[in-house]
Amino acid sequence: MATKLHTLRSLRVLSTRRYLSTTPNRASSASPTTQIFRDVPLLRQYRRSLLLSNRTVGLVPTMGALHEGHLSLVRQAAQENSDVFISIYVNPTQFGLNEDLDSYPKTWDADMAQLASLDASLASTPGAGRISAVFAPTTKAMYPTLPPDSSLPGRGSFVTITPVGSLLEGASRPVFFRGVATVCMKLFSICTPERVYFGQKDVQQTVVIRRLVRDFHLGTEVRIGATRREADGLAMSSRNVYLGARRRAVATVLSHALRRAEEQYAKGKRSRGDILWPANEHADRVAAEQEELAPGRRARFEVDYLSLADPDTMEEVEEVDEKRGAILSGAIKMMPVEEPQQGEDCGVGDGMIAVRLIDNIILKPVE
Repeated sequence: MATKLHTLRSLRVLSTRRYLSTTPNRASSASPTTQIFRDVPLLRQYRRSLLLSNRTVGLVPTMGALHEGHLSLVRQAAQENSDVFISIYVNPTQFGLNEDLDSYPKTWDADMAQLASLDASLASTPGAGRISAVFAPTTKAMYPTLPPDSSLPGRGSFVTITPVGSLLEGASRPVFFRGVATVCMKLFSICTPERVYFGQKDVQQTVVIRRLVRDFHLGTEVRIGATRREADGLAMSSRNVYLGARRRAVATVLSHALRRAEEQYAKGKRSRGDILWPANEHADRVAAEQEELAPGRRARFEVDYLSLADPDTMEEVEEVDEKRGAILSGAIKMMPVEEPQQGEDCGVGDGMIAVRLIDNIILKPVE
């Protein structure tokens, strides 16, 4: 009996070693330990080999154009798992028909260089996991039956999370959370991670993902990393590269407005009107100041919403329940640059692309 068990273990190890020695697909700029996967079957085989070795996987889903916010999630995942998977896929179904899918920044070489540098740092960190896989699938791999469809109601297989997915960002971008929930269901099914990692900046997305995991019994833990910010408070985002100098200087209006509302909560204010009025006043004042400038100097923006919502449902509240806290959030659209000046830094797209920025602050329960 002991000899038979030894033989079975030997075959299992041999099978795993044979797979690992023949299937790595590494980019030249990637870490030597990081495998690049473009299709599903080989990634699933690799994931099974990790499972048989009692290793854990933390998945960080991204659309590329990596910045410090993404990297902080990778570090968090490496502290809590033996292996980190990162997906890089610009998912078409979360972009509306007139949104910026075609112009969304694609920075593969820079992304891989950042991950290689981070993985080298993790190698010298006691107890840290490593970046063992990057999943960069083709659209045919992710949508094998029908081409991705961003129309409504659309043709294809979709996951919808309502009503939370139809509020705020979902109201302004009707297919967005349908696309997010659908692609995350696919990624979670393919990678079967013990934990998944998302940033707080996309706070409504985290609520949608938690609902997805709970309602479909997906068996993964949702972990949320703090929003990473620039020194002046602007939330880090892949879309910030569109801004250029002029719009970048005004883009902090949203984070500053939310801070003013947060101060009201800290002072003991609990009603919607008392909390939000300073935020609205600040946004209106900055907008008026920009309108008074000459077109060649100003950076115009539109406020989509400033919200005070329940932390679980994202529905608007009139009074904050101190035992539950609330979510302050907002969205603005930085309008295209008017009359760009010679030599002006207008950002990626030469300032012609409107830039949607979102941000939020968690109002914590009062103990």
